[in-house]
Order: sequence, then C-alpha cells, then structure tokens
Amino acid sequence: MADAMIAATSADETSSNGSKATTQQSIEAMHNDDLPRRADRLTLPIVLVLVVGGLERAAFYAVSTPWQNYMQNHADSRSPPGALGLGQSTATAVSNAYMVFSSLTPVPFAIVADLWLGRYHTLLLSLSLIAVGCAVQLVSSIPAFVQSVGLPGLGVTMILTGLGTGGIKATFPPFLAEQHQSEELRCAQQANREEVVIDSRLTLQLIYNVYYAVINLACLSVVPSTLLEKERDFWAAYTLATVCSSVAVVFLIGVSFRLVKVTPGENILVPAARVLSCAIQNGFNLEKAKSPYQLARHKKTPLYNDSFVDEVKATVHTCRVLLSFAIFYLCANQMNNNLVSQAGQMELSGVPNDMIPVFASIACVLLAPVLQVIWSFLARHKITLSAISLIEVSFVLCAVAIALAAMTQHLIYTSPPCYDRPRTCEPGGKPNYISVWVQIPTYLVAALAEAIGFVTASEYAYLHSPENARSMIQAFSQLAAALGSMLGLATSPAAQDPWLVFYYAALAGGMVLAAVIFWWFFRKDRQGNAA
Repeated sequence: MADAMIAATSADETSSNGSKATTQQSIEAMHNDDLPRRADRLTLPIVLVLVVGGLERAAFYAVSTPWQNYMQNHADSRSPPGALGLGQSTATAVSNAYMVFSSLTPVPFAIVADLWLGRYHTLLLSLSLIAVGCAVQLVSSIPAFVQSVGLPGLGVTMILTGLGTGGIKATFPPFLAEQHQSEELRCAQQANREEVVIDSRLTLQLIYNVYYAVINLACLSVVPSTLLEKERDFWAAYTLATVCSSVAVVFLIGVSFRLVKVTPGENILVPAARVLSCAIQNGFNLEKAKSPYQLARHKKTPLYNDSFVDEVKATVHTCRVLLSFAIFYLCANQMNNNLVSQAGQMELSGVPNDMIPVFASIACVLLAPVLQVIWSFLARHKITLSAISLIEVSFVLCAVAIALAAMTQHLIYTSPPCYDRPRTCEPGGKPNYISVWVQIPTYLVAALAEAIGFVTASEYAYLHSPENARSMIQAFSQLAAALGSMLGLATSPAAQDPWLVFYYAALAGGMVLAAVIFWWFFRKDRQGNAA
C-alpha cells in the first residue's frame, strides 16, 4: 500500500519534500478543505518499535498457544498432545483466569509509566518479565521435570507473563504512537507535485493498522510452536518463546537511542479523583463539579479549573466506549481456548489442533492493507466514518463469527461416530468424521471483526485521552478485556459436551445485544470524527 511506504528517517527529521512543516503550513491545512488528505510515512522509530512489538507477540503466542493442550490432555495423549491432564473445562477456566489477571495488571503498570518510569522503561521492564516467564515454562516442561514441577511452573509462568503482558498492553500502543512527532495537519507536496494535507489522524490509523498486521504476522509463531509441540515436545515450543522474548529485550536496549521517549508528566490522578468525587457527591453530574455550581451551592472554589473538568468528562466518555468491548473480548477469547478444543474433536489431517487459529492471523495480515486502501480511498473522497460506526460494524461481525462456530459445533454433533460425545465412544478417542477446515469461515469473519474493532479502539483511546494519562486509558481498555475473561470464567462450566451449540449460540446472541445497546447509548456520536 502506497501510504505505508517506510521512510528510514527519525521522527524529528525532515519530511518527504525536504523541509520541515511550519506553523503556517498547519494553519493553511486547517482551512483548506479542498485538498485530499493523506497519511504520513512511517519513520524509523516507528519501524523499530514495531519490530519490538512483533517479537513480543511472537513470544507470547509461542508460549501461550500450547497451553490448552498442555493443561487439558494427559501426558500419554498423542493426538492432541498433553501434559497435565486437567480436562477441557478446567483448562478453559485457567485460561480465562489468566486472561483476567493479564487484563488487570495494566493498571499498576500504567500508573508507573505515566507518573514515574516513563513508557520506555516500563516497556523494557515488561519485556524482561515475559522473557523470565518463558524461561521458567521451558525448564518446567522438560519431560524429566513436568510431572513434579509442571503445574507450579505453569503458575509461575502465568504470573510473570501476565504481569509483563499487562505492562505491554498499557504502554506499547501510546509509546508506538508517540514515535510520530508532527503537527495535526500540514500541507505537503507529493512527488507528482500534487498538493495534499498530511493528516496526523490518518497517520495514526495507518500506524495502528500496520501494528495490527505486524502482531498478527508475529502470531504465525504458532506454526513452528505447535509443530515443535507435536513433533518434539512442549519444551521445544517454549524454547522458541524464550528466544523471541530475549531478543526483544536486547533489541529494545540496542535501539533505544533512536526512539522518542516522552518524560512522565505531572500527576493528574489526584485532581481527577477530586473531580470524580465531587461529581459523585452531586448525583454523578460532572457539570456540577465546575466552579460556578460549587461557588453558588457550596460557597467554595475547587482546586481545579473548569477546562480540566471538561477533560475528565471527555475521558469518562472514552472509558465508557472502551468498556463496551467486554462481550467482544469474551467472544474473541473463544479463538484461544474453546475453538482449539473444537478443532480437537474434528479430523485434523495431520495439522495440530492449536495451529488452526493461525488462519485468523493470516487473514488479519491480508486484511490490514485492504482496509488501509479502503480508508485511504474514503479519505480522498471526503467520506468520514466515525469510530462509533466502525465499532458497531465490528460487533456485528463478531456475532456472525460466533454464530458460525455454533453451526460448526452442530455439524460435529451430527457426525459419526460419537456425535455429541466426540472422542469418547471408541478406543483410541477417534474424532468425529468432519474436517477441521469447516472452522475456517469462523476465523476469517472473526479476523475482520478484530481488525476493525481493536484498531479503532486503539486509535480512539489515544486520541481521546490526556497526554499525561494515555497509559491509564489504555489500561482501562484492558478492564473490558478483564470483564470479558471474567464472563468467560463464569460460563466455562457450560463449555463442554453436549451443550456447546447452545453455548456458542448464547454468545452470539449476547454479542448482538451488546451491539444494539452500544448503538443506542452512543448513537449521537456517530456523526463525530472518524478518529
């Protein structure tokens, strides 16, 4: 894609026409609605940070993808392989508990990043925790140790990687966006001498689209990881994760001098807490936290100004939008646990069951440039889609994906030899006679939903949060993921045969209901800016 050309220049170097954008250019761009809008090019710091993000995600998926089999199946199982023999329901519950934990840990890391260490050092700390966690998983999964320390080793790994992942989720998206240092709007001349407006919001959309493609490309570490799991053993898969995470740490340290590092700002949490406390005392009305009301009603002047109250009000609205993703996360999590188990009930044709989700990653990699072309086309023709509209679309697509999963489960239950009790009716645990490739449409639609939904959420969180609290807002978005995982944990007892058709159907219905509720509450925002 043309807009994604990568410039090997630092974020503070000159633009493509050889001169720095001036304030006058920015003013002209703001008042020139006739010129087409374009995204800027990706600078070297952005590319370097994307490499770090790719390595981290490769390590994460290499260590976490085998967990469902590692926990669910017994050590004597060969197709699919196993180690701890906890069963599907328990394995899914542990998986959901881990997701809850890793979705709650961004909050303390966000506070550390925004107020103390800064995002770079918090990111480095988080990567180091993941590297140590992967090493623990590697050692505890060695066949000589797995029966004695396999379970506690898994627990330690989940704690360390959960902490590290929390830090990554809180700091990486804003740290990546901060590598782009430019005016919001500026005029520029392309190589063909066409005058255009470089729009930082379109650039941010490009950055996050490329990031989403990169992390899904990194998800392909699932392929060697699951093959190593199948052909060698779990320790081989976890060796890959340990190498990727260690390289990420070394690489980030090595390129640190080329990166943009924003120093921590002033503490806005205390004044924000004062505003929210005042609003709660006045019927949850933020307008009543402002000076005129406080002076008239309570004869006192607040320690904050009215513009800060407006910032808090806008931030609360942003948090409400992000919290709406709870059911979306619940449905997306199915790709990493129950759909892996669903694949294990089908004829695999020699493919490991936990490799099937890789097709969602491949679809995301292919969809990212397609979506970027669509967004660029719409921008050139001055067609604006609000973030709210895009989120609504992603919710509907997610519901369709889970409905397809329910249909697939129905096909499994109507197939011999074991029907609604797969792998239990014959010696050797034979699967039902239905190909695992029937799952592919589910992953394709889910990939499209995630590519639109998660990218839009990241953009929205960055653009609608105060500069000194961007990590906090990113962390808050992960509270929706935590809530989704809690819902998954609560419903995990139902995630077993022969109820799985009803389970997926209920999830799809819940996703449709969430889309309707989201539309109702935020319908007035649909005319807002696409960012």
